[in-house]
Amino acid sequence: MVLGGGEGDGTGHTLAGRDAAMDAALGALYGSAAGAGNGKPPGERSAGLGGSAPRVARWLGDIRTYFPAPVVQVMQRDAIERLGLASLLMEPEMLEAVEPDVHLVGTLLSLNKAMPETTRETARAVVRKVVEQLEKRLAARTRATLTGALDRSARISRPRHHDIDWDRTIRANLKNYLPEHRTVVPERLIGYGRAARSVKKEVILCIDQSGSMAASVVYASVFGAVLASMRSISTRLVVFDTSVVDLTDRLTDPVDVLFGTQLGGGTDINRALAHCQSKITRPADTVVVLISDLCEGGIRDEMLKRVASMKAAGVEFVTLLALSDEGAPAYDHQHAAALAALGAPAFACTPDLFPDVMAAALEKRPLPMP
Repeated sequence: MVLGGGEGDGTGHTLAGRDAAMDAALGALYGSAAGAGNGKPPGERSAGLGGSAPRVARWLGDIRTYFPAPVVQVMQRDAIERLGLASLLMEPEMLEAVEPDVHLVGTLLSLNKAMPETTRETARAVVRKVVEQLEKRLAARTRATLTGALDRSARISRPRHHDIDWDRTIRANLKNYLPEHRTVVPERLIGYGRAARSVKKEVILCIDQSGSMAASVVYASVFGAVLASMRSISTRLVVFDTSVVDLTDRLTDPVDVLFGTQLGGGTDINRALAHCQSKITRPADTVVVLISDLCEGGIRDEMLKRVASMKAAGVEFVTLLALSDEGAPAYDHQHAAALAALGAPAFACTPDLFPDVMAAALEKRPLPMP
């Protein structure tokens, strides 16, 4: 669609009605007045949102009326970046008007400490809505994938009656089907022993909470809560910048985890890995997942030594440069190459791929790197 403003912007066709309203909403964000200081001469298509909260609230309502949700989320993100609207998000009426998504959650978390008390509950409601959407999308598949990975290592051939896996047992004995009796004779039983109900693996999620990792922090917190809900996996969640915070005690609620983070600041991976290493009690049954762009501000050589030490002890070490849908991330290539040389290749991972990566790590199989 070609949208024309005053005098049709050279097209000879002016807009009216709904088209004119859509054009005005776009012009407020992307027009010359909206991009003050962008070097463009002022023109007739001036709009802009200025610093007026009521005007912005009306604009947020307009774009939700005229555009689908994915486009609304892009426009909101552009408005925050281009027009400096972050401070307005600390007003409850503004938060109620926005379309919540992962990027908005990241922005709210970065404003967490500066947020007035009147806005905090509204912000938590926005964050909870996004978290519940992500859990609905990711939780069931994650549990199914990881339960399968854990069960494969616990399969036994002489299970008690209540431990029989009837689905696999029937499939394994279909050759013994008796048509006249309409039944299968189970020559071989497949099931899982009591060990399958105890803690079998330990997972430590070590998450970089520097500003560039906002989306990864959101997804990792949701996955951390999902893993913590599985009895066979003992889960620990650690976030870090230049300091380290262990949020394991909040894993029952990923919203609490997220509000326990503080996006921004520097990065000290070595210090974070030192904390994680001190919590490992069964190296051969432990998976450490480092989620970071590897822009280390601490002691690089010590960081690499810690990774080498953990791997030598039998720990499965996974490095994710990002856990998000945002495409190729920016990261420290030298550190990534150094980790790869230690047998811990670093790669970006989408949320949909994460369950498969974790299943492979739990089974000590090659990771399904994209």
